[in-house]
Amino acid sequence: MIGLGRFGWHLAEALTRLDHQVLAIDRDPDQVQRWAPYLDRVVQADGTEEAALRQLGVDGFRRVVVAIGASVEASILTVLALTEVGVPQIWARATSNKHAKILDSVGAHHVIFPEAETGERVAHLIVSRMLDFIEFGDDFAIAKVPVPPSLVGRSLRELTVPERYGVMVVGAKLPGERFRYATPDTVLGAQSVLIVEGTIAQVQSFAALG
Repeated sequence: MIGLGRFGWHLAEALTRLDHQVLAIDRDPDQVQRWAPYLDRVVQADGTEEAALRQLGVDGFRRVVVAIGASVEASILTVLALTEVGVPQIWARATSNKHAKILDSVGAHHVIFPEAETGERVAHLIVSRMLDFIEFGDDFAIAKVPVPPSLVGRSLRELTVPERYGVMVVGAKLPGERFRYATPDTVLGAQSVLIVEGTIAQVQSFAALG
């Protein structure tokens, strides 16, 4: 992980909770001191310097995330340095489409837009009854939605959801139970929660049912 701003810190912390060892690098000594107690290894270094990366053993990592957002130049130079040391997978944060194109051209394998992706997701949640929403490419989405009141007490077999509503119900959480795979015999109780998949429009329409 190179860059311990807000995004970099949250990502590093999440990876640590998932039992992955994280080497975090930042050129700012204050950031290094701030986060050192919470991560496996935090080092003050310049991620744009190929020699520094080799000295830290970054060339032995399979994946490196460039989480720098404040400086486009530093972000690009860091990706270049990682390319030179031969990191197999470079994930890089972009702050604009132009920035993303440059990162891609200099060797980033995956470019992410955390602010734009979060904004898109929150917008869908604000204007709908969905409890969570993940959009994929090609107009496809998976969402967590409360059971529409009109469907309470009925089974998925009876409702023929794919044919009538266009979405596929893949999971259900009944009151007091854990999430489980949905089957045609699953009966939708009041206050149940469903995991559905389909096009964005289909998912939105299903979530809006009364």
